Amino acid sequence: MRERGSGTGNMGEGGLPRGGAPGSHDAQPLDPPTVALVQVAAALAEGKEPALRQRLVAARAAAVPDTWIEELLLQSLLVVGYPLALVAFGVWREITGPASGRGVGGVGGEELAHEDWESWAQRGAAVCAAVYGRAYHKLLLNLRGLHPALEDLVLVDAYGKVIGRPGLDLKRRELCTVAEIAVLGTAQQLHSHLRGALNTGATRAEVEEVLAVIDGDLDAERRRSAHEQWDDVKGRKL
Repeated sequence: MRERGSGTGNMGEGGLPRGGAPGSHDAQPLDPPTVALVQVAAALAEGKEPALRQRLVAARAAAVPDTWIEELLLQSLLVVGYPLALVAFGVWREITGPASGRGVGGVGGEELAHEDWESWAQRGAAVCAAVYGRAYHKLLLNLRGLHPALEDLVLVDAYGKVIGRPGLDLKRRELCTVAEIAVLGTAQQLHSHLRGALNTGATRAEVEEVLAVIDGDLDAERRRSAHEQWDDVKGRKL
């Protein structure tokens, strides 16, 4: 597969550019809906249904748009795997009711059943490049070295079809990914997505608030590892 160039990534909801979500420059780094969304992400990765249900209900009370939650659940298929993500969808549907009748323009969001593979490839390359920044080309080399199919799977299926979808801006997607991966305890991936959060417009204060928000979801080892990775990211050039 040919190497794809970088691009601008996706735009935020309401016409906001990547990283332009409300709260970026306020005294409180993250707005309440984003904090609630991050808390849902952490509970999803932890896999405890009562806590997840409680946080989903709290997220709705905090005026988190249903579209944000549904996009988080979809991208969580990539981060925590199908078993935990499908459980989370089940809990969500207990709260919202069935998804029948929802299509393009509704909560269901962008249709996946179309044949425009090249548009997914282009969008995936742009979004992935936005997340990885100057490490993007190294990522492509690493993927090709692991398996020939991985580049297409990551760029087209993960970043093109899912992460590049409208409905949730890229900065919030990365902040939620940081929360999930920190709970899972996968240090190398956490390092990449801490950088990704900064690359997509999050401030250091916003990332640090995410780590504070999920602190109670981490055991001592994962807490230590998360802060160790963050300290390393802060000392590097993006």
